[in-house]
Amino acid sequence: MKHIINSEINVCAEYNKAKHPESGAIVMFSGDVRNHNKGQKVKYIDYEAYDALADKTIAKILTEAKEKWDLQYAECIHRIGKVGICETAVVVLVSSVHRKEAYDANRFIIDQVKALAPIWKHEFFEDGTSKWGANCDCASDEHEHHHH
Repeated sequence: MKHIINSEINVCAEYNKAKHPESGAIVMFSGDVRNHNKGQKVKYIDYEAYDALADKTIAKILTEAKEKWDLQYAECIHRIGKVGICETAVVVLVSSVHRKEAYDANRFIIDQVKALAPIWKHEFFEDGTSKWGANCDCASDEHEHHHH
């Protein structure tokens, strides 16, 4: 399964894959592009990734989540390229018997992906400016990734 794709994520189709007869809980996180960030009006975001490594990193995080929690299903797909307002940039789906594991595992996966996967966002603003940023709204959000 490829975790990095450069086409639209079919959220409903991905959700249906998480259904399992033993699962009483499916938690889905969808990270969508919003029309503002830190006071600036966002037009769209262009995501870039070091594809092969990002793919491996996500696979490893999913394996870790399955070892930590009793999950019937765990998946994460991140889109690269131009992603418009209200479009999904990343989706994380997990299913488990009970909701606690599903919530905890889902949060672990998205936090780890944002912290560890080599994926960068290039935000394009309404005023014609743009800015490179890390893929993480962490406290250390201030160091930029310029790789051009």
